[in-house]
Amino acid sequence: MPRPIAATIHTDALCHNYATLKARAPQARAFAVVKANAYGHGLITTAHALPDADGFATLEFPGALALRGAGVRQPILLLEGVFDADELHGAAQHDLWLSVHDEASLVRLEAMRLPAPVSVFLKLNTGMNRLGFPAEAAPALVARLQANPNVAAITLMAHFACADEAGKGIAAQMARFHAGTAGLALPVTLANSAATLAYPDTHADWVRPGIALYGASPFGSARSAASFGLLPVMTLASEIIAVQELAAGDAVGYGATFTATQRMRIGIVACGYADGYPRHAPSGTPLLVDGQRSQLVGRVSMDMLAVDISTLPAAGVGTAVELWGQALPVDEVAAAAGTIAYELTCAVAARVAVTVR
Repeated sequence: MPRPIAATIHTDALCHNYATLKARAPQARAFAVVKANAYGHGLITTAHALPDADGFATLEFPGALALRGAGVRQPILLLEGVFDADELHGAAQHDLWLSVHDEASLVRLEAMRLPAPVSVFLKLNTGMNRLGFPAEAAPALVARLQANPNVAAITLMAHFACADEAGKGIAAQMARFHAGTAGLALPVTLANSAATLAYPDTHADWVRPGIALYGASPFGSARSAASFGLLPVMTLASEIIAVQELAAGDAVGYGATFTATQRMRIGIVACGYADGYPRHAPSGTPLLVDGQRSQLVGRVSMDMLAVDISTLPAAGVGTAVELWGQALPVDEVAAAAGTIAYELTCAVAARVAVTVR
């Protein structure tokens, strides 16, 4: 039999989440953000599960071509634009929409002769200070784009730094965006997952939900995904493959980071950091053993981890273990490990079998 670890993708939950997010922004269209292999959930799997999505947004040009090859005819937005002339030519050929966020990409768009004009999302920096032109430059940039025969349409775009942070919010970025784009009667996209859920005034013409689409919360453990009506899309599960009986003073795993203070039973689970489980997850990180709550003990190794089954006498070799999923929110596991759900789902390794339901 194969190694028991597997990721199950619940497409009914994916459809539910997309509909829930659409209902939050009923006047806007919604890109399903599918970058990083749909946050680890499978690019084509996600696209096929959402045949009626308004559009898809990704980073990787090959991924955009794969979506077109899989029959996706909706708009596909390249969130970081294109990286060379060949990709720009391909974007025009395949009707890919693209972010333009710096002078080099703008000059490239002006210099080339394309087989068809492209739809441009003008990325404006309102305080995130990653990508984008200063918001104050928007009128001049729009004029350049409108004069360019390679440009079919223009949408204004910005990204929030703190929409998911209580007490920080978006007011300064919104003020800068509105000041810089005043008088420009163009479509707008601003809202990520957090803004889609918490800031209705940001919804504009397009929203761009990412992590919320997959049933995790952009607010982490501070505001649960379930509180917004979102359902987990990925379940990562495995089994106990061995049992060890410990006496007081016995240590567990590399580095002997956990020492039993009394007699214990521990289950060895076929899951490790080579499968995408975080090595830095400490003892106490929650797991479910046959549906019952327990905790990680000792250091996560490449292929295995240990779980306390001292109070679970029926647990043994072959007992199911949920690492995260429908019964154990990935946000809770991420918080215990000092990270975010995005990192956990994106890190699931290629060697982990995937089942689509």
